Amino acid sequence: MMVKNAPYKFAEFDSIVFQYGNRDSLLNKYNSKTGDYQYIDTHDSLVKMHLRLNKDDLLYLHRKAADLGFWDFPSSEIGDSVTTTGPKPPRYIIEFKYKRKSKRVVYDANFDGDPRLKDANERLIKEITNVLNDEEKKQKNNR
Repeated sequence: MMVKNAPYKFAEFDSIVFQYGNRDSLLNKYNSKTGDYQYIDTHDSLVKMHLRLNKDDLLYLHRKAADLGFWDFPSSEIGDSVTTTGPKPPRYIIEFKYKRKSKRVVYDANFDGDPRLKDANERLIKEITNVLNDEEKKQKNNR
């Protein structure tokens, strides 16, 4: 049996960049390299903070991305930009950066593709936001 090497190895991991929001302004952003984190809270206020994820959290996200097949996702999963009523669906940009290569996916919540691909995107987005929320709570409790 032949074992295929993973195209992205955690030993070469550099950072994660995660952005989401309206297509014209992705105000919610996180960069694991700089620790810069900003988001719009429930009161429509922009919250800016410094948030560092530890190695275990980053390894968890790397493995979750691999489990969900992130490396095989198309780089552009754009939905219909014309919505007649209601709020515009959010856009997500997920980027895993490594020493020699990186993978960047642009995903719209109204992407009309394979349901399994939509589900995998939404599960990865949920995992990333859960890790960020948990780390933010830890930091607030340590103050």
